[in-house]
Amino acid sequence: MAIFLCFLFLAISYATACDRCVHQSKVAYFSRASALSSGACGYGSMATGFNSGHLAAAVSSLYKDGSGCGACFQIRCKDTTLCSREGTRVIVTDLNRNNQTDFVLSSRAFMAMANKDSGRNILKQGIVEVEYKRVPCEYKNQNMAVRVEESSKNPNYLAIKLLYQGGQTEVVAIDFAKAGSSNWGFMSRNYGAVWDSDRVPSGALQFRFVITSGYDGKWIWARNVLPEDWKSGMIYDSGVQITDIAQEGCSPCDDGIWK
Repeated sequence: MAIFLCFLFLAISYATACDRCVHQSKVAYFSRASALSSGACGYGSMATGFNSGHLAAAVSSLYKDGSGCGACFQIRCKDTTLCSREGTRVIVTDLNRNNQTDFVLSSRAFMAMANKDSGRNILKQGIVEVEYKRVPCEYKNQNMAVRVEESSKNPNYLAIKLLYQGGQTEVVAIDFAKAGSSNWGFMSRNYGAVWDSDRVPSGALQFRFVITSGYDGKWIWARNVLPEDWKSGMIYDSGVQITDIAQEGCSPCDDGIWK
């Protein structure tokens, strides 16, 4: 148990980098929408339906070995003659392996940074200088969901990914148990947003999640269970939504106001 708690503390410390501060960088965009369907987070074709298609591939320091999948960022370009002050909000769905820019955006998100009727003009730039910060994800009237991956085999092997995760946190651990049991097992991050275990008991399943919250971690218990006859490819309502915001010891930019 001590080893697990030590590991969990390290995972939480690693996950809480100072990404909510305002950063200066550059962004490019995907010229092909199909690139968004093969993202490293594992969302597949579902990704194109997230956030009205305003998506991003993030560098490894923001991707965080997958714990940054689903995180939301506000990005605005610095050319005020071309771009609005509001910019655009994006969701991380992929890993940007090119360190020349912190993000590669979907063309729709890239155009959304522009002033009215200037979307085509910003596309001609290809790469623009920006500033960005992490912001809470908001899913009004929608709970976090659990999607069972196609590779799952009921009852023993289960692979899942979380969808519609609100707040400004990362999930750093997922536990499962047979409904009504206190004998908890743990899942491992397979890749991106996908977690799995080959030691899942038969029957309905309950979940609990550890998220970064405040300056520490916090348990979140799903109110709904995965039914006994859970099926691959299905999406199940967890019955809970996350609104927490992880605090970061990265003063002085902790208190900075984006003007």
